[in-house]
Amino acid sequence: MKASVKWTDGRQFVTESGSGHSVVIDGPPDHGGRNTGPRPMEMLLMGMGACTSFDVLEILEKSRAPVSDCVAEIEAERADAVPSVFTRIHVHFTVSGHQLKEKQVKRAVELSAEKYCSASIMLANGGVDVTHSYTIVETGEGS
Repeated sequence: MKASVKWTDGRQFVTESGSGHSVVIDGPPDHGGRNTGPRPMEMLLMGMGACTSFDVLEILEKSRAPVSDCVAEIEAERADAVPSVFTRIHVHFTVSGHQLKEKQVKRAVELSAEKYCSASIMLANGGVDVTHSYTIVETGEGS
């Protein structure tokens, strides 16, 4: 896996993934940025959220769960001192579908957290307190 990061100006960078996708990352104005993109640590948090969401959806789809939507809300705390690392991250999934089984959703979230999500497992192994929770929303028949 590869990526490149090109400084453009101030604290703005254009990043490109090995698969050819670009993202602008920037800092706040009080640190020389123009606020034209997410902060680097926000990208890390968003990447972890997408990684675990990918797993949860894949696990639920393989178990033929009738999922119609999945939203992960991620909250994080960082250390006050430099380096301002993440100290705590909580991921809350809201999984919607028709007659979803709680056992399946719980298992999908647990498997992602404990076995499959490389990003959250890496952060947890690095000392971050990573926790997960979920809510199931019934969408009604045919939704």
